[in-house]
Amino acid sequence: MPPSEPPQIRPAFTWDEIDCVLLDMDGTLLDKYFDDYFWEHYVPEIYAAINHLSPDEARQRLLSRYRTVEATLQWTDLDYWSEQLGLDIPELKCRIDHLIQIHPHVIDFLSFLDKNGKQIHLVTNAHSKTLAIKLRKTRIGAYFTGIICSEVVGEAKEQPMFWKILEGIIGFDKRRTLLADDTAPVLAAAREYGIGYLVHIARPSSRKPVSYSNDFASIAYFNELIF
Repeated sequence: MPPSEPPQIRPAFTWDEIDCVLLDMDGTLLDKYFDDYFWEHYVPEIYAAINHLSPDEARQRLLSRYRTVEATLQWTDLDYWSEQLGLDIPELKCRIDHLIQIHPHVIDFLSFLDKNGKQIHLVTNAHSKTLAIKLRKTRIGAYFTGIICSEVVGEAKEQPMFWKILEGIIGFDKRRTLLADDTAPVLAAAREYGIGYLVHIARPSSRKPVSYSNDFASIAYFNELIF
């Protein structure tokens, strides 16, 4: 029998304990289906056609190349991938930007934070060109006190040094800061640095089932944090 899914560890805090909220973008605020489809299917299809490969061969080749730079700045660098693959990656993203969607309850949650006087920072590994495309499509940028890309920090969020540099940029009190992210290594790096409150997003893609974390408090949707 397949192993059972871990039970939900529910967040246990009060908002009086938190001044600053750090929010990831892809998979956290936005449906990760766009990114999964883009990198795992759409780009391989285009790459296959140009390089006279079968779609499956192209997909396997590209997935292998992606894995070599996971958790680095190169993984999300659209200029890097445009050069590596001989494709205009930003233009390809714009072709299917109708797939960029905000997760349910995100706007309600951002409004809730704003009404309660919290600092709200978008903190993303996404390349600045990806960020521009998605903010233009979703129009959520006005909700944030600040927006920080990892390329500005000079480290990926999976690295504890990212959080040290970020603290210097934003000036938050890490003991009174909450981070919500869908990626366990990012949460682990933030925990190592001492971020006080961590929330795992258990349903980053609308096309995949909820998967709670063994290690972190988890939510499926942000209405679970409106209290």
